[in-house]
Amino acid sequence: MTLLRIDASILGPNSASSELADLVLAAWSAERPQEQVVTRHLGSDPLPAEAWASAIGAGYTPEDQRTDAQKSAVALAQELRSELQAADHVVLAFPLYNWGVSHHVKNWIDLVQAGGDPSERLLEGKPVVLLTTRGGNYSPGTPKEGWDHSTPFLRRVIADVWGANLTVVEREFTLVGVNPALDQFLELGAQLKNAAHEAASAAGKNLATA
Repeated sequence: MTLLRIDASILGPNSASSELADLVLAAWSAERPQEQVVTRHLGSDPLPAEAWASAIGAGYTPEDQRTDAQKSAVALAQELRSELQAADHVVLAFPLYNWGVSHHVKNWIDLVQAGGDPSERLLEGKPVVLLTTRGGNYSPGTPKEGWDHSTPFLRRVIADVWGANLTVVEREFTLVGVNPALDQFLELGAQLKNAAHEAASAAGKNLATA
């Protein structure tokens, strides 16, 4: 049995989303210590920005006339799609950046779609944990309510298009304690962090028994 973990943070060891993913993996590995974990980091090892356009262009080009760039892009798209399909469990650590989906993540999604039939529900029924973090607070009733254009999009792709059995763990206010302008929210930030950490550990345990 294989678990695929994909991170997308650009913050390295300071990443709140990767911290949540670590908690999921710790709980999962405690139940399944011998199982294989495959990792990919879209933030520290980004996919080529031009690959998606080349893969799409290859679809309109006879195979014997494709450029080396098109051939390479098609192979990459098929590799990413196969990697996702081969996993029995999936953990995605995708933070919110500039109110939307990171371009690293969007590029990955586009290439996965280009690697096969885009209408195929390639994660049908598979358990997937999505971990998403936001520097501010976008919850109902806050001034930034509705500004998160990442999580709804990811839900639509992962659950509605790909058919996954999706669990979402969210953490707000990750910049509390980092940005002095948010110091008035230190207590709330700590509460939200603890709640997200507990939810991530629970998601990992549930994933192991799914």
